[in-house]
Amino acid sequence: MPPTPIDKVVTSGSFRLDGGEWDVDNNVWIVGDERTAIVIDAAHDHEEIARSLGDRELMAIVCTHAHNDHINAAAALADLSDAPVPILLHPDDAELWGMVYPDREPDAPLLDGERLQAGGVELEVLHTPGHAPGAVCLYAPELGVLFSGDTLFQGGPGATGRSFSDFPTIISSIRDRLLTLPADTVVHTGHGDSTTIGAELPHLQEWIDRGH
Repeated sequence: MPPTPIDKVVTSGSFRLDGGEWDVDNNVWIVGDERTAIVIDAAHDHEEIARSLGDRELMAIVCTHAHNDHINAAAALADLSDAPVPILLHPDDAELWGMVYPDREPDAPLLDGERLQAGGVELEVLHTPGHAPGAVCLYAPELGVLFSGDTLFQGGPGATGRSFSDFPTIISSIRDRLLTLPADTVVHTGHGDSTTIGAELPHLQEWIDRGH
């Protein structure tokens, strides 16, 4: 296995919901070894993600949630491979998925407690609704890493001001599922810089008080 089993690709595009559109940079995470890998959140540019994969076999595309900016390169990336590449999504985000792919279903559900294998890395699926109904985080305990999608960022929870989101729900998800992880767990986010559980834990009450 290479020195790090995690690669990061930043892609740029637009986030669209509720009639609005915003320019965004997304973190795409590639997890695995020198032979096989999974992609977490195939955003915007399937060709750039494929270049970063190189010769590795893509085993699956895992979606932390189904906002368009996290899935809009998933189908094209999956279709580049000669062998079928499953796209995995929590069933509660089916409606959001259908806004982007009305004629294509995800290939398999992501379920809370499920464990995925990426090379030599095991990822546990944590259902963390709030930013979206089917939002999940992926926890790799052996690496001490959490892939948080848009549930937890450096400085607070993901946005909950638009359709399909709920602030009390995301607070419950963060408090009960994420802030209970070891303090030195590195949090790799869907946008922006990484953080740690320990850095964010002291600020929970501040987020609750400010309401976002």
